[in-house]
Amino acid sequence: MKVVLDSSGWIEFFTDGPLADRYAVYLTHPYQLITPTIVLYEVYKKIKRERGEETALLTAGRLNATQVVHLTESIAFLAADVSLQHGLAMADAIVYATAQDQEAEVVTGDADLKDLPRVVYVNAK
Repeated sequence: MKVVLDSSGWIEFFTDGPLADRYAVYLTHPYQLITPTIVLYEVYKKIKRERGEETALLTAGRLNATQVVHLTESIAFLAADVSLQHGLAMADAIVYATAQDQEAEVVTGDADLKDLPRVVYVNAK
């Protein structure tokens, strides 16, 4: 099964947050991880700011071990349409559009995405 683990999930996992174990399930077989390039940006930036460059580089290495999908013209147009349709911020729209393009589910803790089709919402409940 293809999944896009969004930035909130990766950050929760890498910082050993309270929901880290819920996200860790998706880092193993049978899941095929897809990572939009915007997730690389968001995760690297946050980890570098909070934990330093060395940790951020190690984190980036883990993300690069997944199937990294670059922002193509078709994904950009799809993201714009998704953003307009659902009122999503740019990064959320790109993550969701990438998942649609790759026929994957989005695994997220982001409430802005929770009610969209093919989204697995991870929360404390």
